[in-house]
Amino acid sequence: MQLQQLRYFLAVVETGHFTQAAGHLGVSQPTLSKQIHTLESALGAPLFDRIRGAVTLTTAGSALLPYARRMVADADVARDEVRDIVGLRRGEVRLGATPSLCSSLVPAVLRRFRAAHPDIALNVTEGGSPDLIAGLLAHTIDLALIVASEGGVDPGLEAAPILRENLVVASAAAGPPPTENAQLAFGELEHLSLVMFRPGYDLRDATLEACRRAGVTPRFAVEGGEMDAVLAFVEAGLGVAVVPGMVLANRPLLRATPLAPPGMRRTLALAHRRRAVLPHAAEALRVTLLDHLGDALPAGVQAL
Repeated sequence: MQLQQLRYFLAVVETGHFTQAAGHLGVSQPTLSKQIHTLESALGAPLFDRIRGAVTLTTAGSALLPYARRMVADADVARDEVRDIVGLRRGEVRLGATPSLCSSLVPAVLRRFRAAHPDIALNVTEGGSPDLIAGLLAHTIDLALIVASEGGVDPGLEAAPILRENLVVASAAAGPPPTENAQLAFGELEHLSLVMFRPGYDLRDATLEACRRAGVTPRFAVEGGEMDAVLAFVEAGLGVAVVPGMVLANRPLLRATPLAPPGMRRTLALAHRRRAVLPHAAEALRVTLLDHLGDALPAGVQAL
C-alpha cells in the first residue's frame, strides 16, 4: 500500500463518485481508477461495489477505512511537525556553556535568537568544559561553548575556535587597586589573596598553571565557588580573582586590572558532535552566535 493510494481511496469514499474524487484530487479518472485497482490487487480484495453509477464500500473496504484514515492523518501530522521544525516554528535547542559565558556572552546571544525565533524552546546547561563535552557525547546537548585546550577534544567531537579573550584581575572597586601600576605583573599575585574557583573549573586550572610557570605560590583567601560566587566574594573585599574581562561588563562594584605581558588569554570554541547534522534549531543558534561575534565585542575580546 502507498500513502497516495490511501488518499485516493478516501477521496472516493468522501465523494461517493470516481469522477468527483478525481476532480477533487486534480487527477484524471483513469489515473484514479488505476491506483484504486492497484490497491485492491495489493490487498487481494475489491474495495468498492460499483452498481448503476453508485459507489459503495465492500466489506473489505469498510475494514480498511478506519486504518486508512488513521494512516493518512498520522502522515499529515508528521509532515506538519517536520515542516514546523524545518521552518523553525517549533522545536528545541540544547546549548551548553561555561558559567563565565552564561553570565556574559550567552544572554545577549539568546536574546537575539529569541527575537528571531520566538517559538523555539531554549535549554541551557551550565558547566565546566569536561562536563559539557560529556553532555555532547551523551547526546544531551546539541552545541557547547567550551574552553579550547592544547590537547584538543574527544575525536568524536568537532570544536571550532570562535574567540580569544584576555583574563584580568578583578578586585573590589571600593578598595585599593591591586597594584600601583597600570598593569599587574603576574609575580604580584603572590602578595595578594586570591579568590579561587572550585577544583575542576577551567579558570582554576589555567590560573594555577600560569602561577606554576611564573614560579608564583598563590595564597587563597576563599576557594570552591563558581563564577557568580567568586565575583560576589571579590565584591565583598575578600580577595582578587583572575577572570575573563567580559564578566565584569555589568559589575560596577568590581575593578578590572589588566595583566602585564605576556598576560593570560583563553580561546573559546563552539563544539558539536562530529559527522552529525545539527538540528535546524541548533544550526540557527550557531549562525546567530557567529553573527553576534561579528558585531562589536568588548575590549580584550577577539573574534576568530
